[in-house]
Amino acid sequence: MQDYVILASGSPRRKELLKMIFDSFETRVSDCNEVITSSEPSEITKELAYQKANSVMREVLKEQENTAEKSILVIGADTIVSFQGRIFGKPKDKREAFEMLSVLRGKVHEVTTGVALLRGGKKEESVCFAETTKVSVAAMSEEEIWQYIATGDPFDKAGAYGIQGVFAKYIEGIEGDYFNVVGLPVHRIYTSLRN
Repeated sequence: MQDYVILASGSPRRKELLKMIFDSFETRVSDCNEVITSSEPSEITKELAYQKANSVMREVLKEQENTAEKSILVIGADTIVSFQGRIFGKPKDKREAFEMLSVLRGKVHEVTTGVALLRGGKKEESVCFAETTKVSVAAMSEEEIWQYIATGDPFDKAGAYGIQGVFAKYIEGIEGDYFNVVGLPVHRIYTSLRN
């Protein structure tokens, strides 16, 4: 689809998901200062995805000498978990992970991933969108929560859990795109690029 594709993320999960669309791409972590101007999950994730992608695009364009000859696609993404207007980021410690999971257990919450697709070089354009998936978490005992926290899995994940790992046994169901919860709405990205 494009000559040079860059994923503006260090997430190993996003990297694996993007392999479903592209045979080869580079990954770069954005060093931008993230600024949030909205309180809506879909707007927050789009803002942050765009900021990450734009920062990497500017960096790449500075490095490239013949950008007029080459098309560059940078993909940025940001995922947040929300419940009743409350936003859950990545937990700072075990206590915060326990608090997040205690709120989410036995309830349905939303996972929103914002995506920014920026093209630069030969042709410049940008598309930003957000995808939301509803996730139902089973009732969990305090002991089960602490056992999960002891695995170390919650600490690099929004909402303190990963749907694709050992936490899967506590997922009662989802409504929407499973891969969106993992970190990238694969089908929506593919169709956006194809169109």
